[in-house]
Amino acid sequence: MLLLNLIPFSAVARADRLCVQDDAAKAVCLPEPARRLVSLAPHATEILFAIGAGKRIVGAVNYSDWPPAARAIPRVGGYNNIDVERILALRPDLVVAWASGNNAAQLDTLERLGLAVFRNEPRRIEDIAATARRLGRLTGTESEAAAFAARFESRYRRLRERYAGRSPVRLFYQIWNRPLLTVNGEHLISDVIRLCGARNVFADLPALVPRVSVEAVLAARPEIIVAGSGMGQDRESWLEAWRRWPSLPAVARDQLYLLDADLLQRHGPRILDGAERLCAVVEKARRVRQRGGGN
Repeated sequence: MLLLNLIPFSAVARADRLCVQDDAAKAVCLPEPARRLVSLAPHATEILFAIGAGKRIVGAVNYSDWPPAARAIPRVGGYNNIDVERILALRPDLVVAWASGNNAAQLDTLERLGLAVFRNEPRRIEDIAATARRLGRLTGTESEAAAFAARFESRYRRLRERYAGRSPVRLFYQIWNRPLLTVNGEHLISDVIRLCGARNVFADLPALVPRVSVEAVLAARPEIIVAGSGMGQDRESWLEAWRRWPSLPAVARDQLYLLDADLLQRHGPRILDGAERLCAVVEKARRVRQRGGGN
């Protein structure tokens, strides 16, 4: 869990105000619980609904489509190019942003114009529960947020206990094909990979979402390749393209999988649904290896 998530709310409390520390280590303070919210990431929208604040969202970015009620929320642009004027017109009490996904200059502009911006960046599975608790404080839904966080943490512990001590499996997670993108060891997806007892073959790269070459993937010799599906892309073809290298262990053992990107690439409540699916295919790859399948 990020260190800043361990800081108690009282550490940033100010008289007669609601204050929490966000994932940019900044104090976000409100005079009263937020009634008008703008969400600048699909995962933030999902968290707000999970803590009972969904009906207060007056604006959200494209692809904020879960739960279904979120589809009716007015749009304020894409996560990487928001409409600042439209957000200002909505008069939000709080903007929930995505630190690594939103345009940093645009977030700075919102703050300069007087809006409260909570920058969110979960890097570990437990951070999602911590985010829920902090947003619960800012929205006055602390009891619902605490209940959600407790359920989430309990389910996470059960998964962690189930897959603890399993033999590691080398895994390549493909986010995009052109350019070929993956995640490093600091990304939330890599934490899910660790939960399943697998090893991200590109964990040591410095960039959070690094660009890699086909040659680097071949040299890493992953035993399983997983691509995230969705956003209208033909990602089956991404996996089929790897069959050009039959000596690659993942290809030789037929361990190429397409999983719902919304469950793994959104930093929200459904990440544990994605974890269950990823762990299931990792376990299958582990069994195939034990039987001596492929190279």
